[in-house]
Amino acid sequence: YKRDVRKIAEEAGLPNHAKKDSTGICFIGERPFREFLSKYLPKQPGEIRRLDDDRVVGRHEGLMYYTLGQREGLGIGGVKGAPEVPWFVCAKDMAQNILYVVQGHEHPALMKDHLAAEQLTWISGRPPHTHWVYAAKTRYRQADAACEVESVDANRCEIAFAAPQWAVTPGQSVVVYESLVCLGGGVIV
Repeated sequence: YKRDVRKIAEEAGLPNHAKKDSTGICFIGERPFREFLSKYLPKQPGEIRRLDDDRVVGRHEGLMYYTLGQREGLGIGGVKGAPEVPWFVCAKDMAQNILYVVQGHEHPALMKDHLAAEQLTWISGRPPHTHWVYAAKTRYRQADAACEVESVDANRCEIAFAAPQWAVTPGQSVVVYESLVCLGGGVIV
């Protein structure tokens, strides 16, 4: 665990034992993610729409700047006739360049009870057993979520969760554990 490593580093007198955790992307450093991307990718503005009724509620600068579950930086204030509840990104329509949002952290559109993953890597070289109870993580610092590997082959696995998971995001990783042992994982599709 990270806290144990930090304690060992402190006892060894290493100056970085109290360094703040990084939540950014290691190769771009501490600069803002949007700023980094804007230097290399052209803006692709489009509409922000409510998923529930397809009403336009704002504009975005490019889908690449947003991730499922994102709340900050949407630029959506109070919308006439809408409750004063935070907005969250729930979907992206890449073909139409539309960012879809919903209100409320627990909106059903943000919850998924299953996922598929590809680009699989299994530590032992063998996939996990199907219909066995494991734990998985789909987000950094997420608590383990009970799951079952429903199917798995060399290219793809299907995972069902015991309880719906928040903002399962294509392109991110799913990591499967058996107790404290990391079995491997893949990229969510």
